[in-house]
Amino acid sequence: MERMFEKIAEKVAGWAGRPPAFIAALLIVIIWGVTGPIFHYSDTWQLIINTGTTIVTFLMVFLIQNAQNRDGSAIQAKLDEIIRATSDARNGFIGVEHLTQHQLELLKLAIEKDCGKESSNHRSVERLLRRMG
Repeated sequence: MERMFEKIAEKVAGWAGRPPAFIAALLIVIIWGVTGPIFHYSDTWQLIINTGTTIVTFLMVFLIQNAQNRDGSAIQAKLDEIIRATSDARNGFIGVEHLTQHQLELLKLAIEKDCGKESSNHRSVERLLRRMG
């Protein structure tokens, strides 16, 4: 069941992000708008577009979330492999995505402290921020 959902989600999300999907949605809205005077802008006429967009939005949320979850997992796996394959990298960073937000903040502060104030990396970031501000 899960694999079938992933296949369907991948195909629909791939199609939904293309120009033909946008054009189809735009045509539906235009047709709906043009038929307004025919149906005297009735409550039923308004209910049709409201219900349709609500259903599509509701379903697309799950498809988009599925795509983002897969992309995030793939990126994380690739980063973990880069860490693992790099001899100077600290393998302790593999799996940090499972930490809480508070733990991640503490880790970030520890890394910044570890870099020290004399780090050229810090100075280049400070210069960049001064130029932007």
